[in-house]
Amino acid sequence: MAEWFTSIDDRVRETIEQQHVFFVATAPSGPEPGWPNLSPKGRTLLRVLGPNLVGYLDYPGSGNETAKHVEENGLVTLMVCNFGPTAGITRLYGRGRRADLDDPELAAHREAFRDDFHPYVRQAFFIDVEKVQTSCGYAVPRMEFVADRDTLDRWCEKKMVPREMVDGVPQAGELVRKP
Repeated sequence: MAEWFTSIDDRVRETIEQQHVFFVATAPSGPEPGWPNLSPKGRTLLRVLGPNLVGYLDYPGSGNETAKHVEENGLVTLMVCNFGPTAGITRLYGRGRRADLDDPELAAHREAFRDDFHPYVRQAFFIDVEKVQTSCGYAVPRMEFVADRDTLDRWCEKKMVPREMVDGVPQAGELVRKP
């Protein structure tokens, strides 16, 4: 029941943009043992930036495994599940890269992220999508979105020094923990 595409069409884009959570999967590739990483992302929704380009802003909290793995081999899989009335799963397979807040690519897509910028944004990720897979998702439960959590905001406010915001964009530099 899976369908494969070489780019993100309007139907897939609409599905992605309607969801409140997506999942990022990466894995190490070197001779050192390591574990694949699978992370849910909610607050910063995935942005479709072109037929073969997506991106999202990343916040602190857990480790930074996605950045480590992307630096090693670039391989990224993103998954979006439609929990609404129409079941469906969308997977995006591609090559990712981490972008600092002063990266020209992030500046070029500033408008797409305007509503997501926050003083505690750690970095951005961009993924060049090589394959798109959609499948039925019949086993995915139907759930309704209630609200975003503010737990990460409160954690950041308590633990981190906020970045300076200029014209609605956090300024580059390392996020610093409060003493």
